[in-house]
Amino acid sequence: MGTPDFAAVSLRALLGLPGVEVLAAYCRPDRPAGRGKKLQSCPVKRLALEQGLPVFQPENFKAAEELAVLAGLRADLFAVAAYGLLLPRAVLDLPPLGVLNVHASLLPEYRGAAPIQRAVLNGDKRTGISIMRVELKLDSGPILLQRALAIGFEQNAGEVHDELAELGGRLLAEALKRLQAGGLTAVPQDESRATYAPKLEKSEGALVFSESANETHNRVRAFSPRPGARLSLRAQTPAGDSPRPPLSLLVQKGRPLEEEEDRKIASLSAPGTVLPLRRGLLPLVCSDALYGVELLKPAGGRSMDAAAFVNGYLKDFSWRGA
Repeated sequence: MGTPDFAAVSLRALLGLPGVEVLAAYCRPDRPAGRGKKLQSCPVKRLALEQGLPVFQPENFKAAEELAVLAGLRADLFAVAAYGLLLPRAVLDLPPLGVLNVHASLLPEYRGAAPIQRAVLNGDKRTGISIMRVELKLDSGPILLQRALAIGFEQNAGEVHDELAELGGRLLAEALKRLQAGGLTAVPQDESRATYAPKLEKSEGALVFSESANETHNRVRAFSPRPGARLSLRAQTPAGDSPRPPLSLLVQKGRPLEEEEDRKIASLSAPGTVLPLRRGLLPLVCSDALYGVELLKPAGGRSMDAAAFVNGYLKDFSWRGA
């Protein structure tokens, strides 16, 4: 049971695993996507159909007919990864070996929808995968296996996602092997350490120059590659001139500039000031240092490096964060 790329990696890890037969795949219903708003199949559905597996896409399990279909599979176990639907008690009680979930955090930290992005946004240096038994309360079930994964300072959420997806697939396969051999022990989660990772809101992607350069870096990484951290620049026009409309941008990649000279320059300018290129980067003055933008995308335009952006957009006026 899963829907996006993260889940497809786990499905692929189970296909052909000795002693395991995948009976079917469950995923969320097809949704409109793209400019044409055409119905798009999710990665799990595409992989399952390629492998000749039956695919089921119920909106939920409230209807008795949907439960009957699921029960009719007579599965020993349900494996869940980023399904996007909370399973009711009637589903959890069906498989004799229970329901296992692949969760992208070191539970009980970061329960919820966006554990990867929240870990990056908070500047964490590590995350991981937890294989847990599913209970009614969100991501609260006992843990069967865990593995940690380092988060590099330059890694964005998309890169961490891909590494965790691969680790999740391997760990799920290991869990099933050990379950068959009777070598798994369920460890209850420590509720006193539980934290939550709600879905990122678009408003959280706006760069705030009262934050430090490191906090800005974490925000850019957490919103990359999608949907992108947002920056609005306002032109500093001479008195009496008509104001120019603000520039709306997506900041896709950058890094703090923390050399002594960079910090001195930052201390002489107000937060939000946009400075001339330094070492090929577009410096934004943050509360404590400079943040150097490397890659950005103007609204309605294409992604470009900082030098190309300055040459095309910032030649005539000085700008600052709006």
